[in-house]
Amino acid sequence: MINTSYNAIVERNIGWKGAFATEPYECGWAKEAIFFVRALGDAMSCEVPGIAKIQISPDGIHWIDEGSSFALPRFKDQTSFCKISHFGNWLRIAGDTAGAELKVLVTLSLKS
Repeated sequence: MINTSYNAIVERNIGWKGAFATEPYECGWAKEAIFFVRALGDAMSCEVPGIAKIQISPDGIHWIDEGSSFALPRFKDQTSFCKISHFGNWLRIAGDTAGAELKVLVTLSLKS
């Protein structure tokens, strides 16, 4: 059996400052997922640019923290990631940049 894989660019060249959430992505067919967050520039005005957490949803509207979290990247071209499994149908990441300004590219890699 051949696995199915797919990469989705969820956010491109988007600026985050303060609280944020990515666009939701429907991916119930996948068995595993990895969110990658790449900084497109250095984080401005803060030593640590905050934390992102994985959120799951049964309908793409109502969100629940899944329990996984990861630090956001601080320097240009630095990439952070988080692996997820057993997530239902919808995924997104949300968090707070802790006062930093951060421009990012967010990719969601899925496999069945």
